[in-house]
Amino acid sequence: MIYIFFGVIGLALILAAVRFILGPTTSDRVVALDTLTTISTALLVLLGLFFQRYIYIDVALIYGVLGFVGVLTIARYLEGGL
Repeated sequence: MIYIFFGVIGLALILAAVRFILGPTTSDRVVALDTLTTISTALLVLLGLFFQRYIYIDVALIYGVLGFVGVLTIARYLEGGL
């Protein structure tokens, strides 16, 4: 059952990466980057549960916060604010 989850998350990563590479606008690329961050966070949580190493869940939380701050920074830069 968990292998199905890995497959779905892998497919989602591939599709988001394609949108990141082929996105026609910068906004599309930023949204794809945020999606990649969210999917990677979910993958880290799933790996933590699969290997029963709960440090991965802590890493996923920090990664999610840093990804959120990064996307906010990029969005603010694109809007022209400092």
